Parts: sequence; C-alpha cells; structure tokens
Amino acid sequence: GPAVTVAVAALLFLLLWRRRRAGGAGRVCVAVLGDLGRSPRMQYHALALARHGREVALLGYLQNRPHRDVLRSENIRLVPVAELRGLRVGPKLFQYVLKVLVQSVQLLYTFLSIEQPSYILLQNPPGLPSIAVAWVAGLFWGSKLIIDWHNYGYSIMSLSHGRQHPLVLIAKWYEKLFGRLSDYNLCVTDAMKKDLWVNFKIKAVTLYDKPASYFKETPLDLQHDLYMRLAKDYEPFKPRYYRAVKPSAEGSAFTERDGRSGSVVRSRGRPALLISSTSWTEDEDFSVLLRALEDYERFIKEGTKLPDLVCVITGKGPLKDYYNGLIQKLHLKHIQICTPWLEAEDYPLLLGSADLGVCLHKSSSGLDLPMKVVDMFGCCLPVCAIHFECLHELVKHNENGLIFRDSKELAEQLKMLFLEFPTLEGKLHSFRENLRVSRQLCWDESWDQTVLPLLGSKE
Repeated sequence: GPAVTVAVAALLFLLLWRRRRAGGAGRVCVAVLGDLGRSPRMQYHALALARHGREVALLGYLQNRPHRDVLRSENIRLVPVAELRGLRVGPKLFQYVLKVLVQSVQLLYTFLSIEQPSYILLQNPPGLPSIAVAWVAGLFWGSKLIIDWHNYGYSIMSLSHGRQHPLVLIAKWYEKLFGRLSDYNLCVTDAMKKDLWVNFKIKAVTLYDKPASYFKETPLDLQHDLYMRLAKDYEPFKPRYYRAVKPSAEGSAFTERDGRSGSVVRSRGRPALLISSTSWTEDEDFSVLLRALEDYERFIKEGTKLPDLVCVITGKGPLKDYYNGLIQKLHLKHIQICTPWLEAEDYPLLLGSADLGVCLHKSSSGLDLPMKVVDMFGCCLPVCAIHFECLHELVKHNENGLIFRDSKELAEQLKMLFLEFPTLEGKLHSFRENLRVSRQLCWDESWDQTVLPLLGSKE
C-alpha cells in the first residue's frame, strides 16, 4: 500500500543521505527476529563476545527478560524491535506478505540505527525477512554476516502447510539463496552441517549447544528455597497432606528445613520430580506424555510400588491453553501436573533439583537438537527423549538417558526408572553418575575454540 511505499522511499533516502560511520572495530550485532528472553543461544553468543571485550548490540523482541548476566554486562546493549500485531486486513496471503514487507522496513531501520558493527551474527530461523535485511545492512555498514543455523524456517512452516505448499517452497528458495550470501555459517549438529553443504552448498562449522555455567546440580538448601517460593503459587510444591510437619520445621513437598539447626533434609515419602520444558508448538506432542502419565497411574493402582509424581512443564506458547484443557480433564490421584512460567534464574535451579527430564521435541528438519536436553545434561539430569533422526548426537540410549518412540514405551521407562526411587540404585542413579563423569566442554570453552577464530583478532 501507499504507507509501505512511502516507508521504503524514506529508507532509501536515509541510505543515500546518511554517511557510513567510520570504525566499527570490536562491535558486533547479535540479532534474532524473536524473543530475546527465549533465545538462550543468542544470549550466550552476546556474553561470550562481551567476555572478549567486544561491544555487543543484542537486537530482538523484548517480551521476556533476558538472563541477569546479559542485563548486567557493560558491553551488551539491548536493541528492542517492536513486534508487529494486528495486521489482519484482507486474505491471509496478503496479510503475510504485508507483514514481511513492514518487518523488512522496520528491521532495516533498526539495523541502521545502531553503531556500525564489524559483524552481524544472525539466528535462523526465523530468517524471513531477517537474512535478506541483515545482508543489506551488512552491505551498508561493510559488516560481515554470520548466520547461526538452528533449524530451517521452511521445515517449521511445512508443519502447518505441508512440504509442497507454495509458501513453503518460496521460503526454501529464499533460505537457500540468501543463506549463500553469508560470510560464515554456524550450525547445531554435524547432520545439519552435512545437509547445508549437500543441499544448499553452504559451508558451516558445527557449534554444539552447550549449557551455560549456571546449569549445574542445585545444592539442597537452594532447592528448598526454590520449592518454598514455588509453593506460594503452585499446589504440587506444598507439603503433602499425609506428612505431619514438625512445628519448628519449614516444609515443602520435597524438603524440610529444621527451624532450630537450619539444616535441610529431603522429605520422607517425597514424590519424584519430573520436568519438561516447551514452547507449546506443533513440533512437540504433549499428549504423548499425558498418556504415559495415565499408564503410570494405572501401574500404581495395579500394585506396582512407585512414587507419586510431580510433573512440571515450563514455558509459554500458542498451544499452552489447549494442553492445559487436556490436563484438567485427567483424573490422577498419584500425579500432579503444573505448567508454570519460570524466571530466567529459577529455570536452571529447577532443572538442577529434578529427578528426571522428559523431552518431546521432534525436529521439523530432523537436523537440530533440543536445547532443553543440553541444559538438563548440564545439570546432570537424566532424560527420556522422543526419537528423531540425529538425536543420537546428544542422547546416548542407556548411557545418559533413554530414547522412546511412543507413550507406551515412555510409560514403561518411567516405571523402570522409578522402581528403585529414591534409593541410589538402579538406572536413574547410574545415568546421573555417567553425566557427572562425562561432563564435556562448557559453552565458553566450546565457543572460544569454534567461533573466536572466525572473528579474527579484535581490530
């Protein structure tokens, strides 16, 4: 429409009028056309760059608060991008095209409003229109473009539209074309590295997701503090009705603090804590977990000696209300389910306190790995994960966790893992011990080895 034409013309005028600023030495723009608070890998990139003395413009939506380390860093400046809402005029295709055009203008203006960077490090997906816009901004600034491939945008789009939908085919062509205009490329698995070369002729370096240093096992006293905070809002964390808490003790469902000595102990007969996290999107089918929990309840009713479960599913997303509706219809006596949104600082603490993690992430491309499992392994938390093509690059079946294909198999795995609970015997304990022994490079070490050489010395 006329408004878009005027905006584009104004931007072209700005491009011609504005002189390129001198310098750019040591500055990097880290960008994602998504919520910065839910983009941990891009936050980690920013922190790693800041650690090496680079000035970082961290660009994206500010819906959820980034980690406090990002907010405290003197070298990181948040550059908010306003999220577009309410473009609901005309047919859906017209709405989509209009949104892409308006986002392009808005994003280019934001790129050109920051200090000139030496590099633009961009997350893909989402790549439409951010890859093309970042490339244009790079031309203007004389910056090098680095794309960090987490997945393919067209494969995510195909979940809703099908592989042969015209929009999906256009998105694939777009990613292939503009992806090849980048100077450097990072990706999250060796399988994706191979696919980028075979299908896109793009050379990439694999930078596996690694847990940040704050993903670690949580000491018992910090577990107790967390449980007591959560108990204020969530029923499953409150003391069990069948446990008489001593008058001098302060208790949660999992822990007690003695009022006199201040020491924390685990509650007798405590439930097992199962945790999963999700963006509540189509690539994770949580009905698989819900059916497995129903089978677990049936095992208990049939006489199998298993602990009660508290199942915590964290995250925000479009399908959360749908699944909450399914959860409310369940009639479970021995299992409690809650779906909180946790602050960035509390999420690692809860992972480090849990007994088992569950991952239902199914890659749309079959080429990316679930970040949640990386974080769980950082906390030495064993995992049950649903099978997909390259999952073996992360989850080693029967070594650091288990891989399942359906709800029946998951239910049997939960039964087997919790039969010995809470004794330090059985598979659950041996998986945790294996994770403790095999702790690999943390993010900082891995980043220094893989990404730092691409940036050269600080100019």
